[in-house]
Amino acid sequence: MSSPPDHRPACVPDVSVVICVYTEDRWDDILAAVASVRDQSWPALETLVVVDHNAALLRRLAKWYGDDGAGATAGVRVLANAGPRGLSAGRNTGIAASSGEVIAFLDDDAVAEREWLRHFARAYADPRVMAVGGRTEPVWESRRRPAWFPEEFDWVVGCSYRGLPPGRVQVRNVLGGNASFRRSAFALAGGFASGIGRDGDRLPLGGEETELCIRLTRAMPEAVLLIDDRSVIHHRVPAVRERFRYFRTRAYAEGLSKALVTRSVGAQSGLSSERRYTTRVLPAGVARGVRDALLGRPGGAGRAGAIVAGLAATVGGYALGSVRARRGGVRFAVAEVPGGGTAAEEPHGGHGPNGPAAGPPAEEAGA
Repeated sequence: MSSPPDHRPACVPDVSVVICVYTEDRWDDILAAVASVRDQSWPALETLVVVDHNAALLRRLAKWYGDDGAGATAGVRVLANAGPRGLSAGRNTGIAASSGEVIAFLDDDAVAEREWLRHFARAYADPRVMAVGGRTEPVWESRRRPAWFPEEFDWVVGCSYRGLPPGRVQVRNVLGGNASFRRSAFALAGGFASGIGRDGDRLPLGGEETELCIRLTRAMPEAVLLIDDRSVIHHRVPAVRERFRYFRTRAYAEGLSKALVTRSVGAQSGLSSERRYTTRVLPAGVARGVRDALLGRPGGAGRAGAIVAGLAATVGGYALGSVRARRGGVRFAVAEVPGGGTAAEEPHGGHGPNGPAAGPPAEEAGA
């Protein structure tokens, strides 16, 4: 008997894909994201579109992907976020409703390349692998990268940044907008923590993936977390995010998020990769910017200045967040998911931070 076209080895798991959405303003992006999952060379077991407390969008998507909808699509399920408002609870809802042994997450304003899931799925042939992330490329609305915008800070717009190692490498944590986890990871460590990540259009906090990944490796020290830069998605960057004001705000918000993460897991874990980023990656970026400026190349001085300003904003956010955490304590919920879970909402303690963070969400290779 001949093998099916994708010839799935028995040890490679099925993958469910979760796409969390919250606004009708991204309607075309949502449809494109779902379509890119349908076009995978390694088919997803299912695609779950989780709507974050938006009844109009929920009805519209349910009609579109329902049996009688104009875009009726097999294998696509639309469901409401069953938890509090925010990305973390939306992801947890998707995890609970999914059937695959692996759950992959795709941003609602991104499209995946055709081999995206194939590279994810094959990494899980190794039973030690508990999470796999990919590479996220920016798609600038203005058609080209702003001359002043440093590649070292592409994490500001949710993309892979200069300083990440190439190839398939072991890391401390993955980026949630282009990542996958083995289902048993959530049984071991619980779900994404609410109170850390994004919540609609409010201040763009992050860090929930970092906190989860550190919690996971504490629960399973032998766990392997990878980034495979062949698993590529293309993330739309709207014009408003190409402006320096957003750049500075997002960097500041990342500092606040990092303070929450380090309060939860301790500074040793929470800042392990950031130290290399601030002492090696960023100084090299400033040097390149100054060199380009001296050679008369466009944007060199702007990039060097943006790196300094971005670092200052992140450190400022981290410092303020740390003070707030010490004064008022930090409370966030670690969700319980089917097959396992953790305690209900309670304060998470930890060692105080011992240095500033320049919070890139996805980290460099670790031992």
